[in-house]
Amino acid sequence: MNFAFSEEQEELRRITRQFLESKSSEAEVRRLMETTEGYDQTIWSQMANELGLQSLIIPEEYGGQGFGYVELTVVLEEMGRALLAAPYFSTVALATNVLLHAGDDAAKQDLLPGIASGDTIATLAFTEENGRWDEAGITMEASRMGGGGDAASGDGFKLNGTKMFVLDGHTANVVLVAAKTTAGVSIFQVAGDAAGLTRTALATMDQTRKQAKLEFADVDAKLIGTDGAGWTTLERVLDLAVVALAAEQVGGAQKVLEMAVEYAKVRVQFGRPIGSFQAIKHKCADMLLEVESAKSAAYYAGWCASELNDELPSVASLAKAYCSEAYFHATAENIQIHGGIGFTWEHPAHLYFKRAKSSELLFGDPTYHRELLAQRIGI
Repeated sequence: MNFAFSEEQEELRRITRQFLESKSSEAEVRRLMETTEGYDQTIWSQMANELGLQSLIIPEEYGGQGFGYVELTVVLEEMGRALLAAPYFSTVALATNVLLHAGDDAAKQDLLPGIASGDTIATLAFTEENGRWDEAGITMEASRMGGGGDAASGDGFKLNGTKMFVLDGHTANVVLVAAKTTAGVSIFQVAGDAAGLTRTALATMDQTRKQAKLEFADVDAKLIGTDGAGWTTLERVLDLAVVALAAEQVGGAQKVLEMAVEYAKVRVQFGRPIGSFQAIKHKCADMLLEVESAKSAAYYAGWCASELNDELPSVASLAKAYCSEAYFHATAENIQIHGGIGFTWEHPAHLYFKRAKSSELLFGDPTYHRELLAQRIGI
């Protein structure tokens, strides 16, 4: 394992950052926050056709580029830095990973090319009103209808119930749903405009990442993978998702650190830059230590994800717990260093603060992941 990124990976970072600086400015992020969709279709198409970002980890046989999770870590770090408002995380880190690990070749052939081209927006509907991220939290029922229901037939199931906090659930063309059958937890494919599916956009603290409530009333569903084997896939996907989120958090934390340091250099009080005062120096030094440590955790987790090795489950929870707290602390300290202006709507500090808080809770908070880590390493 090499902690240094290759020249190709650094070039990917440079190109992605250049693109996002042009297409995901603060003004653009604020504009998209106010829209129901939460993203710009033109930019989404450019991401797919000019940079190939949606196809990054999709195998070449399905129209992708066939890169690994380290490259995805690089891209997501830059997206977190820019607060990209787009359904990228839901489509790539969630839905694509489900398809890649569900063991269903027909589903891959059916859906991955559309995702790679940018034509398909997909998401995973996992969490329910109980707000849990474990297997016991999945209570939605999938009932088998007569004459089918296996992966080959592609029909024969009806979904009933409610899914909450579904990332980009109101705009996705394809929704992958976790539900229970008589065989256990399974994964189903549902069209975004399916009859009986009601999708409601939710008012959330972080409007740069849209969420929705999905209500299913006898919705036709297609089984993905093996009936009853869904939790094995979902457990792996959730580990990969928190690794992806940790990379995003690192990007945002680095950005607010830079904002805080720059302001400490130019803001003058009592005839001196505020960065010369010991209290500000200590805040910036503590932020730097936490951000660099978070990078180490996120990068190592990204490598474990690319290798799919035995360390992934424990390292994923470790990275999620640490990066969540480091990002949130960095955004809070950034506001403090900026003083009065940092509390205003006009300043971007609050955008990162809200993203940090929502990301801290997404897929389980640090306390949940520390407990999960303890269980996984046998403590």
